[in-house]
Amino acid sequence: MKTPLSLALGLALFLSLPSLAATNEWFGIQVVDDATGRGVPLVELETVNHLRYVTDNAGWVAIQEPGWAGQSVFLTIHSHGYEFSKDGFGYAGVAVTNTPGGRVTLKLKRRNVAERLYRVTGEGRYRDSVLLGEPAPAGEPTIRGLVAGQDSVQLAPYHGRLLWFWGDTARLRYPLGQFRTSGAWSVLPGTAGFDPARDVDLHYWTDHEGFSREMVPLKAGEKGVVWIDGVVTVPDAKGKERLVAHFSHRESLAKQLRHGLAVWNDERELFELSTTLPEDEQWRFIQGHPVKHTVAGRDYLLCGDHLPNIRVPARLEDVLNPASYEAWTCIGTNRNAKDEPLPQRDATGSLQWAWRRDTAPTRNRDEQRWLKAGLVQTNELHFLPFDTESDKAVLLHGGSVRWNAHRQRWIAIAVESGGTSSALGEVWYAESRDPLGPWLKARKVATHEHYSFYNPVHHDVLDQQGGRLIQFEGTYSESFSGNPTATSRYDYNQMMYRLDLDDPRLAATHE
Repeated sequence: MKTPLSLALGLALFLSLPSLAATNEWFGIQVVDDATGRGVPLVELETVNHLRYVTDNAGWVAIQEPGWAGQSVFLTIHSHGYEFSKDGFGYAGVAVTNTPGGRVTLKLKRRNVAERLYRVTGEGRYRDSVLLGEPAPAGEPTIRGLVAGQDSVQLAPYHGRLLWFWGDTARLRYPLGQFRTSGAWSVLPGTAGFDPARDVDLHYWTDHEGFSREMVPLKAGEKGVVWIDGVVTVPDAKGKERLVAHFSHRESLAKQLRHGLAVWNDERELFELSTTLPEDEQWRFIQGHPVKHTVAGRDYLLCGDHLPNIRVPARLEDVLNPASYEAWTCIGTNRNAKDEPLPQRDATGSLQWAWRRDTAPTRNRDEQRWLKAGLVQTNELHFLPFDTESDKAVLLHGGSVRWNAHRQRWIAIAVESGGTSSALGEVWYAESRDPLGPWLKARKVATHEHYSFYNPVHHDVLDQQGGRLIQFEGTYSESFSGNPTATSRYDYNQMMYRLDLDDPRLAATHE
């Protein structure tokens, strides 16, 4: 006669058997880059009855559908910047036999110059790999910090670690998440086996529920969201490195309540609001992704909303003082009938480019407007590069500029405003001998068809092979794209790409 304990143990074993068997019955498809053999994330496989599967970070899809065992299933294959060969009827796809426990490998040809590496944030990054029992990174390959989605990254090396910050953060348990900046840290490349080409092991600052906590908290009773940008380290008056950022306290995307500068508190591990700026102050603060530049022995920070056109001495006291900022500009005192600024020339007819404190920086939209009006020539432009393939002007929207040791040039990674494939989904590469330009030629390196990939940034701290291989990250989102269908798990998250600067397709950007 069986005892209650033996019955309980037997029941537990019986209940565990289906789950173990189910694990072995998953059918696995891995989609790989035909040139590298590496799994490709963000590949959509769709059946004829519109079931859609999306590959995980290792390129795997795990399928287990009742009635499919042994059946041939046709899958249409689509991936931004990659292509699968079409059959005689024009279908880009293939029929696979669903074999429980079986594995199939499909190869894609990459059209993008840049290679998609992995999704950095969000839930289920290696979901299918885990279901299939395939290799996945140690730690938390499925969810970290209970984060479902995150917007727009900022990264800074600080006190022997990399600090990562994002804007709005989605969670699984409710449609509204956390809107006052999130943060995490990771080790530096080369430390503890960290290979940035494989993955980033993020350690989130979390609240009592384990969810990514606020990095820029407000006072009790204050409402609104808080975004940050311009995150950078500078020395204070005692020579101690401090982490500083620009903050924007907002009621909504359209309405800002206040803005200013915030300084990192090492003990509390969060940003504290330090300086509030006048609401009409549009440029005298660090913004975007600052880069350090030394001129005549003096260290500056260069920054801007697309390419560098603002500078400030690289000291905390100056960063916090709006009077210390200068604009790179050729804007004069005259304005047109629409009250738009006009360029200023000297007695010889040359544009009067200079660092000034009394006027706004020249932006690429100014140059675009002046070019159309015949007020400037193409050889006078600083911030409006031309496509190496079509020779059309490329209006860059947001991105970063970094010095590159391999190219011995300043290089820009930025997204285009109003691109042909998507309004904010086409990523461009450009080079210049000077961070202020002129930026003459640009080459599209990644496209996202009818999808956004905004606020890309080149993480130069992750460069490999002396700067030959660089990595950039951006926000993959259906926002602003007009696409009614968001990609499950990937939407509103950060994607990492790698670019080989020796790729011959970039040669036309070289001066």
